[in-house]
Amino acid sequence: MGTHYQGTKAETDALNAYIKLMRAADSVTARVHAVLPAGLTISQFGTLETLLHRGPMCQSELASKLLMSGGNITLVVSNLEKSGWISRRRDDQDRRFVTVNLTDAGRAFISELFPKVAAAITREFSALSAAEQFTLGWLCKKLGLGVSAPT
Repeated sequence: MGTHYQGTKAETDALNAYIKLMRAADSVTARVHAVLPAGLTISQFGTLETLLHRGPMCQSELASKLLMSGGNITLVVSNLEKSGWISRRRDDQDRRFVTVNLTDAGRAFISELFPKVAAAITREFSALSAAEQFTLGWLCKKLGLGVSAPT
């Protein structure tokens, strides 16, 4: 179902593309989310995955990589810390900086979970050929950069 807005062709084309993009993203996310254990949010998973593959990092850098606000990452990190999967340490030289690390339990948890999520994502994207996946990635990056991006 597309837009019912009676605007210009450019407006209705853009709105229809946006609707399809958001519905596809929501559908794929919901199906992938089903692989996650009960109680683990997508944001928590993303945080654990980032720490697994990128290593310990400052909480503000983690927020930037995950496109989260400072308040949101603080809540996510606090909940993961309560679960025993991550630890935080304030920098001795500059107490504004908080480094987030996986605990041994967190590393074991995400190391076991990540291949299941990767398989679910691979299954979802198997609806597209390799070339289509590349094109989709390229288009999403271009769209994400905005209208000022070079073509």
